[in-house]
Amino acid sequence: LLRSLGHETRVVYDGPSALETADEFHPDVVLLDIGMPGMNGFEVARHLRARKNHQVKIVAVTGWGSEADRARAAEAGFDRHLVKPVDEIDLRRVLINGVTQH
Repeated sequence: LLRSLGHETRVVYDGPSALETADEFHPDVVLLDIGMPGMNGFEVARHLRARKNHQVKIVAVTGWGSEADRARAAEAGFDRHLVKPVDEIDLRRVLINGVTQH
């Protein structure tokens, strides 16, 4: 979907690879699952936020959707929180309009 909308993408499957890829690719937006093996999405978001050279927008795309999960995501540095299955229209809005609402 992202490629069909004209976005250049990279896909990785764990936290350390996400950080490494972000350093090499310098994305504008990171769509990040929270429940990953080893280093979870909260940790990855904190690491991304700690890197001064990255002004990336971080969007949780996760099955974790309680108010506590949303609060924890905001605290970790996520800009937006989308719950799986993500509606294509919601995803398009985030990409087109930015990620200003949590």
